[in-house]
Amino acid sequence: MDSLVSTQWLSQQLGNADLIVLDASRHLPAAERDAKAEFTSAHIPGARFFDLAALVDDTSEVPQALPRPEQLAMELARCGAGPQSRIVFYDDSAVKTAARAWFLCRAHGLANVAILDGGLGKWKADGLPLESGVAAPLRAQSFSLPAPSRVRFKADMLANLDSCSEQVLDARDKGRFSGTTVDDVHGQPTGHIPGSCNLPFGQLFREDGTFKPADELRAAFIDAGIDPSQPVVTTCGSGVTACILLFALHLAGYDDTALYDGSWLDWGSDPRTPKATVSL
Repeated sequence: MDSLVSTQWLSQQLGNADLIVLDASRHLPAAERDAKAEFTSAHIPGARFFDLAALVDDTSEVPQALPRPEQLAMELARCGAGPQSRIVFYDDSAVKTAARAWFLCRAHGLANVAILDGGLGKWKADGLPLESGVAAPLRAQSFSLPAPSRVRFKADMLANLDSCSEQVLDARDKGRFSGTTVDDVHGQPTGHIPGSCNLPFGQLFREDGTFKPADELRAAFIDAGIDPSQPVVTTCGSGVTACILLFALHLAGYDDTALYDGSWLDWGSDPRTPKATVSL
């Protein structure tokens, strides 16, 4: 299974026993949308709701930290997925949260995971069927997952200020990155990690919400000042849209990448960390 699948492909695959389709929609508070309620109202036939909002390690000091392996394994099992499943995530979120779900699985060692190109919006635009209601959970046999890889923490990012061994790429909008606007998403001081580059995640998509082709994605990273053939750590407001950059890098053929867990929530809230601003 490819990492990015089309609506046509998925519509032909529905009903296969090893295929698990999961709605990973999650919305920013300002959107005033209820992802679970919207799923109940209309979703891809046979899909289950993947509760991304609950997959946070609340024992960690990192804000919005990645879930513990057992948390992720339990949620996947509740949705009927196991280590041998083919998992397709989709969303109907402005911040493209299926990419976060994809990264969680990949970081924890699950390789057969994909994103539906264009999400629920493209599925609807293509006139494909929907269903409503909530089916009974498809609990799979319990399983374990390894600790996540490809994750960086504040100490790593501080050390990287001196070593510059990894490029840092920020997915936030140019206003928050530059420090020229207020942060109305997380309420943090604006600016960025010194030395980081900026590529707002919305620039990676076509107008219909599907991803741009690999050559255009590659060009976007280069235009942002990134050499994608070298190690890249992505960051954003809280670690969600940074995963879109990771997925786009993957589509372009680059996987020497990592996520800064906690991202700007972690960095910006610490008065001891250096912050940079730039003029546009």
